[in-house]
Amino acid sequence: MNFKQLEQYFIKELFVWYEEEEAKQLFYLAAEDVSGYNRTQLLMDAMTIPGTEQFLAYEYILLELKKGRPMQHILAGASFYGLKFKVNESVLIPRPETEELIEWILDTVKAQPVSSILDIGTGSGCIAITLKKNLEQVEVSALDVSADALTVAKENAAANNTAINFIHSDIITYSSPVKYDFIVSNPPYITQTEKEEMHHNVLAYEPHLALFVSNENPLLFYKSIADFALLNLKPGGRLFFEINEYLGKETVDMLLDKGLSNIILRTDMQGKDRMISCNL
Repeated sequence: MNFKQLEQYFIKELFVWYEEEEAKQLFYLAAEDVSGYNRTQLLMDAMTIPGTEQFLAYEYILLELKKGRPMQHILAGASFYGLKFKVNESVLIPRPETEELIEWILDTVKAQPVSSILDIGTGSGCIAITLKKNLEQVEVSALDVSADALTVAKENAAANNTAINFIHSDIITYSSPVKYDFIVSNPPYITQTEKEEMHHNVLAYEPHLALFVSNENPLLFYKSIADFALLNLKPGGRLFFEINEYLGKETVDMLLDKGLSNIILRTDMQGKDRMISCNL
């Protein structure tokens, strides 16, 4: 079986679980990990037949995908903003939409230099580590309620050669005298109603602690973080959120009620309300 046939095999075997384009993307990830091939190389060497050991590796990946395991867990890693991050069941898999939040923060720093940033609900550490990697002179701190998540984040910080100040605490009860130029968070925001529509591999393999909130209080963490920001942002400091696409107006209204200003709501690459920034 050559690489072209192997790609078609992936698509056919994953038909029940993934649409054709998704299955192709998964095959490309597998090919990069197992054979070191990017898409261009796959096209050029489409008739090449992988060796027995490589073919067995593809079969293993396919078997795990059919169980519902995310590809990033099978490969024990995910790419985010050009960096590699270890991921497992203790942390969320970094999403492309969050890269857009990183871009917004880095663009803002060009006009508003900063010396300190706090990432709340850091998970794998992808936001904090990526910001530190691109803003070497900035002191970056990262907070999470999950000790298991912080273990993963610390490993990722070491692997990416970044110094992060990690804090183990619950933002709902956390208090500190430290003030920051920027605070950023991608907190839990998926309601129980939305949970019913989610893909099985997310529900089975990603931490519910980092995903879900009640239907009755979907902005629970946003409110707590806004209250923390009111006390812990420096004058002129900014707060950045990734948000639930269905709660853009509600989040803006909440921030206005808290007394925050210069509120900007942005859409992501798919045109969905996804990010908010505001000033103290």
